[in-house]
Amino acid sequence: MVADGSGSSGGKTSGSRAATPISSSPASISATTSPASRLPGARVAPFAAFGIRSFRFQWSADAMTTWGSEMETLILGWYVLVATDSPFLVGVLGALRFSGTLTAPIVGVIADRMSRKVMLLVLRAGAGLSAVALLLLAAFDLLEPWHVFVIAAIGGFFRPADNVIRQALIADTVPRDMLMNASGLARTTQDTARIVGALLGAVLLSQLGLGWAYLGVTFFYAASVLLGLGISSIKPDVAFKHVNPVTDLKDGVRYMMKSPVIQPIMFLAFLVNLTAFPLTNGLLPVVARDVYGSDENGLARMVAVFAVGALAGSLAMAALVTSRRPERFMMFAMVTWYVLLILFAGTNSNSVGLPLLALIGASISFSMISMSVVLMTFTSFEMRGRVMGVRMLAVYGLPVGLVVGGWLIERYGVQAAITGYAVGGLISAGLAVARWPSLLTGFPRPERA
Repeated sequence: MVADGSGSSGGKTSGSRAATPISSSPASISATTSPASRLPGARVAPFAAFGIRSFRFQWSADAMTTWGSEMETLILGWYVLVATDSPFLVGVLGALRFSGTLTAPIVGVIADRMSRKVMLLVLRAGAGLSAVALLLLAAFDLLEPWHVFVIAAIGGFFRPADNVIRQALIADTVPRDMLMNASGLARTTQDTARIVGALLGAVLLSQLGLGWAYLGVTFFYAASVLLGLGISSIKPDVAFKHVNPVTDLKDGVRYMMKSPVIQPIMFLAFLVNLTAFPLTNGLLPVVARDVYGSDENGLARMVAVFAVGALAGSLAMAALVTSRRPERFMMFAMVTWYVLLILFAGTNSNSVGLPLLALIGASISFSMISMSVVLMTFTSFEMRGRVMGVRMLAVYGLPVGLVVGGWLIERYGVQAAITGYAVGGLISAGLAVARWPSLLTGFPRPERA
């Protein structure tokens, strides 16, 4: 596996495990043969991470899953909006997509004990089965809005766990000084998904109906499972004793609470999910219809423009940005994101709103890739699953933000809701910097690998 300088290099962790080195895993080979690994600080090629076989398969599998998920999000969001005429219920639907977030820490514990590849395949097969269930209901003309909410809740159990495992797998199989490159490339799966998923989903939905559109969703999930078979299976390099999973989880929480790096990152992750992500991760159908007077094709155009900006940001991160001070870059991008949201809330013109959406997409990529790199850099291998699992709890800010945002839009309108969220986010980010100045000055170098 990839050498992890932030991990324990000599002895025990949490008093319950003894280290057992493994020298022949694929990631270990990648780490020792990669030019970037031999020359610390050297700039890596824009697509360097694709030189790692496991990463190529994981990128392809992640792309298929995310493409299907984005198609699903657009199709179901528009269906619920048209069927119920309620922005609040659209927000509830978006919240249900993250119904499994509370189980993510336990998933992280399990991921530190068994093959993460196997877990990923099982989770994606489960997501595919939930898509098949909705496909059958639509095919036999039995679909009603309450079915969508139930199936969205079931599918929501798979999404957070999937994110935990995919991030941990990248850190397992990619050399540390290629993490920024790999994270930027990995993020492109989400960005391209919003382009492909939005446009393909809108075309199939408007031209052929919901049943045929969902056939495409099911195909993408199935392809993801098949491609996932090519991912390297990296076993933990520690020999686990029979320890209660709850004890393992407590060890992970203690590890995080002692870290001056992980605490502020967790707070900021919760903050952006609560106040920044609701616009683009659930409420955009309401904005498209009520502000821009668009149909599902207009919504798809907005999502695609946003995704093009995000894709450009991800590629820029992979090719141009080094990871020397990702925390400082993250804060700059986050403030820019909030300012752009305020500007977007103040316009109803496509000529202004669409470019702003593209810039919002780029700022999201800059923020979230930097955040992921900080977490992966400062977390030891044996704690990685647990840290990523608890990190997913921050995503619970998004369902709360979606439900409250839907209610605020019904009561006060789109502009007031988005502006209020963005201003609150800016103030909170400023307070975070006051509490943790290292977010701007840089985290202590002795902790860096």
